Amino acid sequence: MDWGQLWEIVSAPDNVPIVAMLFLVPFFTWYGFRQALANDRLIERLSKDPELAKTHHRKVEPYREGWSQKLYVWPHLLRVEFLAAIIVTVILMIWSITLNAPLEEPANPNLTMNPAKAPWYFLGLQEMLVYFDPWIAGVVMPTFILLGLIIIPYVDTNPLGNGYYTFRQRKFAILTFLFGFFVLWLSMVFIGTFIRGPGWMWFWPGQTWDHHRLVFEVNRDLNEIFGIVNQPWVGLFGAAAVGLYFVVFGWLTHKLFVWNDFNRKIFQQMTLVQYLTLQTFLLVMWALPVKIILRLVFRIKYVMVTPWFNI
Repeated sequence: MDWGQLWEIVSAPDNVPIVAMLFLVPFFTWYGFRQALANDRLIERLSKDPELAKTHHRKVEPYREGWSQKLYVWPHLLRVEFLAAIIVTVILMIWSITLNAPLEEPANPNLTMNPAKAPWYFLGLQEMLVYFDPWIAGVVMPTFILLGLIIIPYVDTNPLGNGYYTFRQRKFAILTFLFGFFVLWLSMVFIGTFIRGPGWMWFWPGQTWDHHRLVFEVNRDLNEIFGIVNQPWVGLFGAAAVGLYFVVFGWLTHKLFVWNDFNRKIFQQMTLVQYLTLQTFLLVMWALPVKIILRLVFRIKYVMVTPWFNI
């Protein structure tokens, strides 16, 4: 175990944002859930006591004498924003003084880095190149991420949770976001930073990055496992496998979406276009962990192979 090398990776100036992310993201996630669960308890209490709901303050913190019905931008809001701006500026100044910029020597085409890694905010895309064709990992997936963020207001028909934290009234939306952000993005960044070593090979934390390491694992396409090697049967078999994935995981996603009465009411308010759009983006999200498992566990490189593209 080479823990010294792990410390060298962790303490690298360009990895500081990722190390900070490992602490800040869980903290603020916990803090948000803490407020959401407190609001949920208050909502449940007021829903069980209609008389109390008529007089009780709708915030978790109780009403105080002297509170005005209006809060002015100055000084209440601008004072907090100005203080936050000063704190962030001081942190950035200390950061820039204490850590050197991760600049290296001019690029040399005769001597490339190993491993050659993208900036930390692109490591997720670089890791996806292991599991998908470049056009999928570099074009299709980022496009779906951007479009998915854009269409959220058009497919989300749940009016609750606007202006206050809640988990019980927004379970599906929150769990979907956590799955996409933590599992599909932050985990890819973490793997690309701390797990991938020379030759983009898999090194567990503490393992020495051996530049002479040889890996004899053989990746196969799904059709080769079943002995199908000739076109067009290879493409047809892959298309059938992809179609089966959409049917099975589409059914599972639907069951997860309507698993309780609250979600069923939301589902009934959606149009067919909204529902199909939501299903399409969710199935694309599911495809990433499914392909990762197929590659890392079963050594399957592609599910569908055609003369024009591979999936």
